Amino acid sequence: MYQKEILQNGFRLVTHQMPKRDSVSLGFWFGVGGRHETLSQKGLAHVIEHMAFKGSRKYSSREIKERVEGVGGMLNAFTSEEQTCFFAKVPSKFLKEAFDVLSDISFFPQWRQKDFIKEKSVIMEEIKMYHDQPQYLVMELLHKLLWPNNSLGAPLAGTVDSVAGLTLEDLKSFHHNYYHSGNAVLVVCGDVCHREVKKIVKKKLASLKKQEVLFFDKVNEAFSSPRIHCYKKDIEQTHLAIGFPSYAYRDERKYALELLSIILGENMSSRLFAQVREKKGLAYAIQSKEKTFEDTGFFVIRAGVDNKKVVEATDVILKELIKIKEKSISSDELIRAREYKIGHLLLEIEDTLEHMLWLGEHLIFRNKIESVKNLVEKFKKIGKKDIGYVAQDIFKHNKLTLAIIGPVEEKDEKKLNDFASPRGWGKG
Repeated sequence: MYQKEILQNGFRLVTHQMPKRDSVSLGFWFGVGGRHETLSQKGLAHVIEHMAFKGSRKYSSREIKERVEGVGGMLNAFTSEEQTCFFAKVPSKFLKEAFDVLSDISFFPQWRQKDFIKEKSVIMEEIKMYHDQPQYLVMELLHKLLWPNNSLGAPLAGTVDSVAGLTLEDLKSFHHNYYHSGNAVLVVCGDVCHREVKKIVKKKLASLKKQEVLFFDKVNEAFSSPRIHCYKKDIEQTHLAIGFPSYAYRDERKYALELLSIILGENMSSRLFAQVREKKGLAYAIQSKEKTFEDTGFFVIRAGVDNKKVVEATDVILKELIKIKEKSISSDELIRAREYKIGHLLLEIEDTLEHMLWLGEHLIFRNKIESVKNLVEKFKKIGKKDIGYVAQDIFKHNKLTLAIIGPVEEKDEKKLNDFASPRGWGKG
């Protein structure tokens, strides 16, 4: 049911017919994000995302919102480290209108100096807001520990100084270099006809000129020792993030790592939830997650803990990682993790918007469509030995990164740093 078309200018169109749906979801995906920026220009992609809604060649800021929201639809965008997406979900009969708005703000934005100055101010306040929220700041610190010499380790939204230093010419140049037909994919999901969608795409976008696709600096980071950063802040709860570098997007081992993450900390039946919250009462929330990029990835465990129990909580978490390295998981754990992953995927892609987001992410990374059926089969083939292998490969002492925000006392800081010592956690 997936159909793909490539125009002469390199623009890619993919449709997925989902019969008997009342909605249609569409997204313009671009292979550009925070990784494509220089350190002095951090935040450019995020600023462009904001500015796109300020007006385009054809529509004012108000018209952009009214033409989608005025028919009961929703309109949004996001920027990540390697991709940007402008998307909408509307009643099916308004597909053409939504396409026209999204294509206009994606390819033909109208940059105005007064809007740019105002939006930079808004974004700088947004950055300050996130810095006041330790659950977000701790991840920023962790990224810097993981990739200190790469733009991947710098804040996605930039810093107050980097955003303040951006110019309108920076914006125009960056948009010209990355937001073009050769670096774009349009994904449409719903009860749609591929041939009809192709017509409206060609009518508006066939005249776009093909450009060279630019790339970012790859990660070239060798881990020889653990990295720990304690950021002292007077708050009611200490936030910690434990991370390890892991697999790139095309690495097939990532599927076993996804199941490992589920077993460790993605739901209430996970090991970390049982040990850290239920058994010892050290945290209200604890979660694990894996994230992949073009050339690298990371695995992270996050928790908010009592200020007096940060060392104990860290110790319990790390011991659970040693346990899963040294002893095979049970058959029941494997079955539950596998069924959780497959069930979550199948339920998610029933919705036109979620299916569009899932499909777009696959296309922008791999430039090919992988069927849900094939993906399900990959998870079914993963065994206990596969999960044991990735646990042993990922959870190594010299790859440990630990970021902590809270009123950490000196005695506790010393104990936390002991995890990074030669006699510390999980040697080997």
